[in-house]
Amino acid sequence: MDKGASDIKNLAMKWCTDKNPNIAPGNYYCVTRDDFAGRVDNLSADLKSNAKMNEGNVYMIAAMAGEIGNNSFDHNIGSWPDVPGVFFDWQITNGTAQIVLADRGQGLMATLKKVKPKILNHQEALKTAFFERISGRAPENRGNGLKFVREGVKAMKIHLTFISGDSQAEMNQNFEIKSADKVIRGCLAIIEVKK
Repeated sequence: MDKGASDIKNLAMKWCTDKNPNIAPGNYYCVTRDDFAGRVDNLSADLKSNAKMNEGNVYMIAAMAGEIGNNSFDHNIGSWPDVPGVFFDWQITNGTAQIVLADRGQGLMATLKKVKPKILNHQEALKTAFFERISGRAPENRGNGLKFVREGVKAMKIHLTFISGDSQAEMNQNFEIKSADKVIRGCLAIIEVKK
């Protein structure tokens, strides 16, 4: 990819917060789950060849990105507020990778309130999503996905920023929730893998 990591972060942020969104340009936008799955395969190949990562690490990073993106499709079926699909791109420089995913969906709080109505705010929704076995698709037996992501981030010693609503979680060996700089109705995730 020929753009800088801050460019893909800024492009994703603009796409998921713009009041009058355009479809994200070029290869960044996955309108269907099949488009997204193909891009995850491309990410895996790029991590192997350009970041020189071992097979196990490539698998884990692709699985985490896949889980985050698949959640966008799974939890917004028939309920996209405006533009369906996922922004998904990455930058690899000197063995360091930054992977960015975003959606214009309902967000974690609206999704989780369907099965846990007592969730009061976006910070509580983030904590619930990453620590409790709960799914916005109840009664389906699901709800492990973002816990898998949190555990993978910790085990691999990488960094994840996950924003939904007015709150963001910062994860590495620790987990911290704070106010976000910008409100995002859907979700924005930034995975950073350093050599």
